[in-house]
Amino acid sequence: MEFSAQQIAHFLNGKIEGNPDCTVSDFAKIEEGRPGTLTFLANPKYAHHIYETQASIALVNDDFQAEKALPATLTLIRVFNSYSALAQLLALVESNKPKKQGIEAMSYISPSACLPEKEVYIGAFAYIGENVRLGKNTAIYPQAYVGDNVEIGENTVIYSGAKIYENCKIGRNCIIHSGAVIGADGFGFAKEGDRFKKIPQLGNVVVEDDVEIGANTTIDRAVMDSTIIRQGVKLDNLIQIAHNVEIGENTGIAAQTGISGSTKVGKNCIMGGQVGLGGHIKIDDNVSIGAQSGIISHIEAGKSIIGSPAIDVKNFFRSSIIFSKLPEMYRQLNRLEKEVKEMKEVKE
Repeated sequence: MEFSAQQIAHFLNGKIEGNPDCTVSDFAKIEEGRPGTLTFLANPKYAHHIYETQASIALVNDDFQAEKALPATLTLIRVFNSYSALAQLLALVESNKPKKQGIEAMSYISPSACLPEKEVYIGAFAYIGENVRLGKNTAIYPQAYVGDNVEIGENTVIYSGAKIYENCKIGRNCIIHSGAVIGADGFGFAKEGDRFKKIPQLGNVVVEDDVEIGANTTIDRAVMDSTIIRQGVKLDNLIQIAHNVEIGENTGIAAQTGISGSTKVGKNCIMGGQVGLGGHIKIDDNVSIGAQSGIISHIEAGKSIIGSPAIDVKNFFRSSIIFSKLPEMYRQLNRLEKEVKEMKEVKE
């Protein structure tokens, strides 16, 4: 698919600097730009590449100021936010790709399942259980498993190898990537003497609209009631969400994060990679948690924290300056203690 600078600027409400008739048919990173591609500059660390790129069009922020001459072959399109503008263009291209439709041979669909008459895709070796309900434009890729009584909303995509256990509910416009497991039993056991006795997990998982769940992420069903992933949540790969957890609207969580049972996470929170949340705690709205943080207690709204156990970001960075000096400080303290002891002995 080919677009001119004029068409792109019109779509993004941007301002052209250069040749409005310049055309592109592909995307490229700014350091790997080549003729006929569109690139972007959002992070100032990559600014030096714009003076050497061979890309034909570059999206830049409105406030970008060139420090030297740009390539003569480069056309700029100034927009409010170049990274967001790139996302809009990528979404436009994605929406124009042909969609798979129809039911492929060797898939299993229970006679009691309710599917749209048209506008659905069921790939080979997919399994659709009893009383499943699928919305329009749903795509179930090969070897996906959809258990009994599952409901899946319109325009949702379940990629190959994803597993959705019985009674779970998935909203509209969701994406569940390969290897994700939705609705497995939570880690619930009661100790009886020297042995563990399994506690039946009778609840389900509810995933609301516009949620994306990364590859090999697992979300456990509740002991009773529901584990809930609210609207607009974005989950990276390799995340573990335990039973009876609730993740608030528009929260984003990076890879290898683990959230223990019955913890509640608020709206618009951000978590870096490898964050660990203890069980039965509450994270209020608009909290930012840095990578590899350990959280064991309630975090108030609007806080930015990091560390294990986590503390305020500013205090953490002040403390981090001291960390490397601790061995020398320890040696100095020992010397001072020895000197004080010698002074006391002299006086005595």
